[in-house]
Amino acid sequence: MARPDGRRPDQLRPVTLTRGWSTHPEGSVLVEFGATRVLCTASVTEGVPRWRKGSGLGWVTAEYAMLPRATNTRSDRESVRGKIGGRTHEISRLIGRSLRACVDLKALGENSVVLDCDVLQADGGTRTAAITGAYVALYDAVTWLAERKSLTGRVEKVMHRSVGAVSVGVIGGEPMLDLCYAEDVTAEVDMNVVCTGTGDFVEVQGTGEAGVFARDQLDALLDLGVAGCSELADAQRKALNL
Repeated sequence: MARPDGRRPDQLRPVTLTRGWSTHPEGSVLVEFGATRVLCTASVTEGVPRWRKGSGLGWVTAEYAMLPRATNTRSDRESVRGKIGGRTHEISRLIGRSLRACVDLKALGENSVVLDCDVLQADGGTRTAAITGAYVALYDAVTWLAERKSLTGRVEKVMHRSVGAVSVGVIGGEPMLDLCYAEDVTAEVDMNVVCTGTGDFVEVQGTGEAGVFARDQLDALLDLGVAGCSELADAQRKALNL
């Protein structure tokens, strides 16, 4: 089945990770998955939430939002509406869980990092792009802490594994990697795979949008997702000069 942009079924969109895109945060990355663009910033604060004080553990959390014209029609800002939507809450929590999986919170010490992921332009896969870019922004923020001798462990100890994410789906009966919006809205099965750089799973979200899916389809989608995350891990290492 031909894809809108001519890619192979197992091919990622062009991926770009631009570090230092924003001047003020301790870490910032503009991540691009094709036409999807997300600005990920990492802000460091000394101390942890009240419920975590005295534990010796750090904290990493995330917030996700879309600019009003990130899509082809304008959406009101959730701050103006006075209520954050369920989708926004869900994605924010997913990003936070995913990034905590790559951090040794004890080695971070009682420091907090907030990852803000703002979608500048959406063309499918915004949450997976956000996770992939947020890892690089977090790495830079942890490096910033290390340079100021504010860590209880080395950067390599704190950031003890990498994390990336990619979407997969079934379209016309065929498994596909990294869906753009035109593919996502027609997919029979839609799935997001969050993996470490060594191929272990952090989280898998999968739904039969237009029916059910068989075990062999699930296996094929997971294989695609792991392969895609491996490529993303290479891109993260290259961006970080590791």
